[in-house]
Parts: sequence; structure tokens; C-alpha cells
Amino acid sequence: MAEGRPAWARRIARERVARGWSVRDAARAMRVCAPAETAAEESLVRQWECWEAGQMPDGVCRPVLAAVLGTVTYALFPVPSRWDGDQGFLAGSGGESPEVVSRLDGSRVDGAALDALRVTVGRLASAYAFVPGERLLVEARRWLRRVVGLRTKSLTPSQRREVLALSGRLALLVGCLEYDTGDRRAAESARLAALSFATEAGHAEVAGWAHEMRAWFALTAGDCRGALAAARAGLAVAPHHGVAVQLAAQEAKAWARLGDRREAEAALDKGRRLLEGMPYPENPADHFVVDPAKFDFYAMDCHRVAGEDRLARTLAEEVLRAGTAVDGTARSPMRDAEARITLGVTAAREGDLEQALAMGERALEAERRSVPSLLMLSRELAVELRRRYSAEPAVRKHLARLHALERP
Repeated sequence: MAEGRPAWARRIARERVARGWSVRDAARAMRVCAPAETAAEESLVRQWECWEAGQMPDGVCRPVLAAVLGTVTYALFPVPSRWDGDQGFLAGSGGESPEVVSRLDGSRVDGAALDALRVTVGRLASAYAFVPGERLLVEARRWLRRVVGLRTKSLTPSQRREVLALSGRLALLVGCLEYDTGDRRAAESARLAALSFATEAGHAEVAGWAHEMRAWFALTAGDCRGALAAARAGLAVAPHHGVAVQLAAQEAKAWARLGDRREAEAALDKGRRLLEGMPYPENPADHFVVDPAKFDFYAMDCHRVAGEDRLARTLAEEVLRAGTAVDGTARSPMRDAEARITLGVTAAREGDLEQALAMGERALEAERRSVPSLLMLSRELAVELRRRYSAEPAVRKHLARLHALERP
């Protein structure tokens, strides 16, 4: 087939092959995912061949195709990105910040000030993926102090709830950044502060993200049962919000590491169904919004842990492709690093030491990184390298570098 095909068409073909399916197998899977499908099997076979050749499926078939491949429609057929990689607003006090500060310094907080503040908090959360953690942490802490200070002003009940919710979002961001940089105690304090703000404001989604952070902390610390408990607590308070998708993903990751493939698949499918039913987010770059493309990232992790190497590798390649802007800039360096470790793990299992080390080393070189998450995955690669290539000098050098990263 011509490589001029759309990315989604190439992906459909790659994922079918990764599953070991013929085109007929794929057509049959469609009938399983859509029992009401009335088209004859031969017709579905011909349609699938047309889709792999680049003919766009109609609106009815797209979600069925996504379900067959274990993803969501907006991940398989993405909305064109508006991401521009602009980090300039963090320079000095940052882009719109002087105007926002002047509004907030007034004796009263009006609607325009809160609108501007929401935009600023959103932009800070959107910078999480690519701005160096230490730099963004300074700015996030500054804004958290400023917003918490607004509680001393004269506020209406609705303004007070809004200020509490924004304080909660900033505390979540601060906690994530502190955890990324290895300050677990400070991260937990920030998480608890976010949960307190959310409880006082009655803001279910911020509370859900505070529980999601606890699940993430537990998972990266190797406490899979703790991760499951935190995910369930979050789902109980925010079952219909976007955070529920990520909570389900944390469940799936924990079950995968506990060796329960059936529960991992059930949790992934729960998250997929939730996400499929949600509208496309206004700002998918916001760290506290579930970007549909991130679902492939969740599934990649579970497939790698389960030893489903062909699928894990296919999804890792998709994560890297989707995460690269037209100008070659990485939209999410941390996702890219984890995708490269996935490629390293699958290469090690297949006997390609050179590729395994190249991917592992490149992941460790990322400027924007979450140290606990990077260590968790790098240890998985280390296990494969020790098992197969422990006598190789290059392996010992890589393991030494990883050990140095583990030191506090």
C-alpha cells in the first residue's frame, strides 16, 4: 500500500497485523463490537480493505472501528491540534500575568478578574507537559499563594467557590511538579491541600484528581493495591467527570502489574467507554483534562506489562507519532520517554540489545521528566536487560546510570 495513506489508515493496518488478524478476522471483530451491524461479512471485509487503503469511514463506523482496536474515536481520528508550543508566557511574570495581578490586587474581585485567573491557571496546567518542572514549579507556587490570598477579600458565595476550585487546581499542579522532582512529602501535602479546597468548594472533579494523584503516587512506589484503593475512592466522588477516565487507567495499570489481565482489560474498557461518551475537550493540553490521544498511552503501558509486545510496540510508535508537532517539536516529552522505554523493553525481549539500550538511554535524556514514573518504567527495562544481557559492558553502564538517577 502507498505510504501516502492517512495516518489513521496506516494505524488500522498496523494494529490489525499486531493482533495477528486477517482482514476477515477484523471484520468479524466489528460484528462483535456492534451486534446490530447488519452488513454481511463479505461487505465488511471489502470496507475494511478500503479503510486500510485510505477511504474515510462514515460517522457510524468510526466509533466501531475505534472500539475494535481498543481506543476512542478522537484518538484514531484526531481533531487537528492547536498546540503551538509557546512557552513565552512564563517569561518574567508571564504574558497576561501583569494584567491579572493588577485586577486581583484591587479591593474587590470581579468577574473579569476571575475569568483572567481561570485562563492563567489553564495556561500553567497546559505548560506541564513541556516546561522544565523546576521552572514551572516556581511559577505555580507563586500563583497558588496569590489565589489562596484572595480568600481574605470580600467574595460572593459563588466567587468563593471559584477561588477554592482554582486554589485546588493550582495545588494539584504544584503537587504533580513536586512529585516529578522527587519531593514526595511536599507533593503529598499539596495533594491534601487540593483535596481540602475541593471538599470545601464541593468540587467533585478537583477531588477526583486529588485521588488520582494518590493512585499515581502508590503505583510508582510499587503499591498496586494502594493504587486500586485510591482509584476506587476517586471514581466514587467523580464517576462522570473526565478524571474518571484516568482513574480507570490507573486501575488498569495496577491490575496489569498484579498479573490480572482480565481485570486490567475491564478497567481499560471502562475508561474507554467513559471517554468515548465525552465531547472533545476545549483544551486537551491542560494536564487536568484527559486528552483522547492519551488513551493509547494508557493501553500501551498495560500491553507492555502483560507481555503483548507487538501491540505495545505499535501503540508506542503511535504515541510518538501523535506527540510530534509538524515542526518536529515534542508535545509531551514525558509520554515520549515512556513510549521509548516501551520500545526498549520490546526490543530487549526480541533480542535487539542495541535498540533496547538506545531507547532506554534516550528516555533518560529527556529534559522534562517525572522522575518516579521514569524510574518505574526504566526498572522494567532493567529487569529485561539483566535477565538477558547482564554480562554486556554497555548494559552495566546503562544500569549504573539508572542507579545514579535513583539516588535522592
